[in-house]
Amino acid sequence: MSGSAPMPIKALTKNQSLVFDALSDAQTPLSAYTILDRLRDEGFRAPLQVYRALEKLLDIGLVHRLESLNAFVACSHARCHASGLIAFAICELCGQVSEFSDAAISKRLGQWADKNSFAVEKTVIEIRGACAICNVE
Repeated sequence: MSGSAPMPIKALTKNQSLVFDALSDAQTPLSAYTILDRLRDEGFRAPLQVYRALEKLLDIGLVHRLESLNAFVACSHARCHASGLIAFAICELCGQVSEFSDAAISKRLGQWADKNSFAVEKTVIEIRGACAICNVE
């Protein structure tokens, strides 16, 4: 991710807007193939159409890729890229994903990187478990 301010939604191509809207409307993360299935009525026919749109949306910071799920979510915090740390709590029961950033964790990881002369490009943390709703049940 470039770290620049997110591109205005108006500046997106039609395919990028459709993919972004599909992710924004989703209750859980979506794989590229799930996005393709949801957008077939909009003219999407090939995975490459989805992957191109996702690549641009990732680049401009409007979506995130959840590595452990090989799926994507719309960014829910406009300032997450400025913090240097993006974290996700993923419920393994219902699929709910909460995006957050934590200054203390970011600071501690930055101290470790400095101490070890490690040049950090991006930091993504995925925490898996049960959300508050599922944890009660």
